[in-house]
Amino acid sequence: MRPSLRTKAVAVCNEKIAKKGEAVGLSFYAFFANKNDDPDLLMEAAEWWIKTHKLDHFEKAVKIRNMISSGV
Repeated sequence: MRPSLRTKAVAVCNEKIAKKGEAVGLSFYAFFANKNDDPDLLMEAAEWWIKTHKLDHFEKAVKIRNMISSGV
C-alpha cells in the first residue's frame, strides 16, 4: 500500500475511533469519497484488504489502524 494511502487510512481510522469509540468498524470504502475518482487507488486498497489480508467487509478500525501502522 502506497504511503499516501497508509497515511489517509490511519487518519480515517483515528477519526472514526475518536467519534464512535474503539469498537467502531469500517470497510476500505471509508478511505474514499462517495465517487470513484481514483480507481487505481481504490483497487490498491481493495487488494490490500481482500486479497492480501482476507479481511471481512467490516473490521474494527483499531485493528486496521494497527495493521497499517505496523507496516503490514
